[in-house]
Amino acid sequence: MKFGKEFASQMVQEWQQAYMDYNFLKTLLKDIFRFRQRNPSSPIAETPKGSLKRRVSLYRAFSGLTSRHNRLKMSSEKDNIEEEVILVEEFSEGKHETMFLRSSDMGGEFELVFFRRLDDEFNKVLKFYKGKVGEMMEEAEELNKQMDALIALRIRVDNPVMVMNGEASGGSTSSSFINGRNPVRSHMDVIQEVEMSDEGNIEDEVRPANEPQSNSHERRMVVGFRPPSLEVLNHVKINVTPETPVSTLKSVLMYSQSDLSFSKEELRRIEEKMRRAFVEFYQKLRLLKGYCYLNLLAFSKIMKKYDKITSRSASKAYLEMIDKSYLGSSDEVTRLIERVESTFIKHFSNGNRKRGIIALRPQARRERHTTTFFLGLLSGCSLALTVVIIVLIQARHLLKSEGSRVYMDNIFPLYSLFGFIVLHMILFGGNIYFWRRFRVNYPFIFGFNQGSELGYREVLLVSSGVAVLTLAAVISNLDMDMDPRTRSFRTITELVPLGLVTLLGLVLFCPFNVIYRSSRFFLIQCVFHCLCAPLYKVTLPDFFLADQLTSQVQAFRSLEFYICYYGWGDFKRRSNKCQQSNTFQIFYIIVAVVPYWIRFLQCLRRLFDERDHMHALNGLKYFSTIVAVVMRTGNDLNWGITWKITAAASSGVATIVSTYWDIVIDWGLLRRNSKNPWLREKLLISNRSVYFVAIVLNAILRLAWMQSVLGFYEAPFLPRTALTAVVACLEILRRGIWNFFRLENEHLNNVGKYRAFKSVPLPFNYDDEEKDA
Repeated sequence: MKFGKEFASQMVQEWQQAYMDYNFLKTLLKDIFRFRQRNPSSPIAETPKGSLKRRVSLYRAFSGLTSRHNRLKMSSEKDNIEEEVILVEEFSEGKHETMFLRSSDMGGEFELVFFRRLDDEFNKVLKFYKGKVGEMMEEAEELNKQMDALIALRIRVDNPVMVMNGEASGGSTSSSFINGRNPVRSHMDVIQEVEMSDEGNIEDEVRPANEPQSNSHERRMVVGFRPPSLEVLNHVKINVTPETPVSTLKSVLMYSQSDLSFSKEELRRIEEKMRRAFVEFYQKLRLLKGYCYLNLLAFSKIMKKYDKITSRSASKAYLEMIDKSYLGSSDEVTRLIERVESTFIKHFSNGNRKRGIIALRPQARRERHTTTFFLGLLSGCSLALTVVIIVLIQARHLLKSEGSRVYMDNIFPLYSLFGFIVLHMILFGGNIYFWRRFRVNYPFIFGFNQGSELGYREVLLVSSGVAVLTLAAVISNLDMDMDPRTRSFRTITELVPLGLVTLLGLVLFCPFNVIYRSSRFFLIQCVFHCLCAPLYKVTLPDFFLADQLTSQVQAFRSLEFYICYYGWGDFKRRSNKCQQSNTFQIFYIIVAVVPYWIRFLQCLRRLFDERDHMHALNGLKYFSTIVAVVMRTGNDLNWGITWKITAAASSGVATIVSTYWDIVIDWGLLRRNSKNPWLREKLLISNRSVYFVAIVLNAILRLAWMQSVLGFYEAPFLPRTALTAVVACLEILRRGIWNFFRLENEHLNNVGKYRAFKSVPLPFNYDDEEKDA
């Protein structure tokens, strides 16, 4: 792989604007090379393309035949020439500027442009790196304060006798340890291990240059073994109350308990928060170290290319300047990484280095050959079963039989539920594939733990498995002929759809570590947050899932039909009176409204938390959709001409508002003054026509509701239930298209703000911090 592609593949995508623009510098070097080729006086112009390496090697071979005296002389002259190519200066504000001393040479203006742009790129990288290192140092200081409070809390919780004795003696815990008056020394082994962490170099940091070794040892013991004073607990408040509906209601009612209770459960929650904070901080440090290394390598590569093209030797001087600069010489990040590793191992892994390093460096999920194999196997089986169903229908003329109408009204809605789920999963698997292809950082956006996110193969594997089970169940239940004696069907086959729903429910809630347990539980958690809206703080996975649910209205209605059909219907005779039930019709509306109502409540919660009026407008959009859904459902149930008129009017307004919001707000397109006309400034897909096609498709698929308002309930070749399923599939298809561009816009917003880390709330709030706030 060429370095340019490797450089791009290893970038932190949210920081891509802060990296050295390697491709543009290569373009400038190509301009220099083309100029020298066109210039007959240039020695490179006489060299055939691709023979540069051979020319250099021939020159070196010839120079090797000269005498030692001549070689030394030529080497001295070469060094003088090298020193005269460039001169790099550093100004007081930390910027570096290169003076090109050969600008008078033919084509020197091209090289002058190259060095000016090279300086701009280096200063950009240096400024960004300094700023990030400063942020890391500030965060390290904050973690130090948090750890002081945590260790004091450990002492208070695990050793209450020592605390009482310390308070009785009237002295602080720190002074007791330093002076050797420790009444409960035997209970403090763990605390000593915590405090004596990785201060291996503390002697060098504390000991003066002329201090004897013995004195330095005593000083190290005193300074190293210094438990924090318990007085710090008098100046902190706890911030580890789990966010639950009950805690949210208490906060609304102005009932908050932020004082420390010194319980073991409270200590456990604090330690868990600190553990997550250290893991996230460690990931930041590793990314920053990788950023530094990758840019240093890029500058080395580009300067070597410059030397190769121009036959000069300017790289040595420039790379020496880089090595002496803050980017090449600072070791704050490396030292912080070592300190974090040592601290984490001692504090949170009981000294087990292997376990601590595994927690700090979670491995990325590996692509397994078995996944690809079973994906191909199950996909092939699903296609074969689909062909079998088509052949059976055609061979037995099932669509023309007397029982076809009964089958479509009673059994087809049961199996259509699985069709909606499989289609949505296939589209989501396609979304993941294209997000990876265009380097959208979807694991970070969704907040997945590293190594736990599913790839497109895993998602497609699950969908193909569900498809195989569904198609096999359809074949087993594809019976349209009643028993002439009882006018009924076999009970076992009629219970197949219910058994399949039960099986999928058991797999979803299975507590064992099989079938991607972490992803299943993440999904269940997000669903629970959606159902409890607005009692939970809204995160992107929560409202993204709620948006998916708004496209699965027909699936929820199928679940309602399951309850009615198997609860109150006569499934043995394939008959039900669900559509004639007023209760069913009322819940038919409620079930359709629930997903939009969840999004409406989420918008209100975000308005309360963020004070952004855009969430109020978004809430009004969903409220208009709720009105439109109610009116359309009333029209579907044939409640009169008034419902038809109001359904058409409300649906038209909701469609216009929702389409505008999708394209302008969610996708960030239709920017009039953008450099990409009517799109946006940055695009991940180079073919701009894709965006315009997506805009048109989104607008057309938004009009699928017109099928019911215009009275197209049946097609010549499709019964009503099948046409309803087709319309529902079109909405799922629209959502699949929406998903890609919505996350693309979110990713570009993160890139624009250099947002590459998750913010982890810390467990303690200091009094001085609250005053500053």
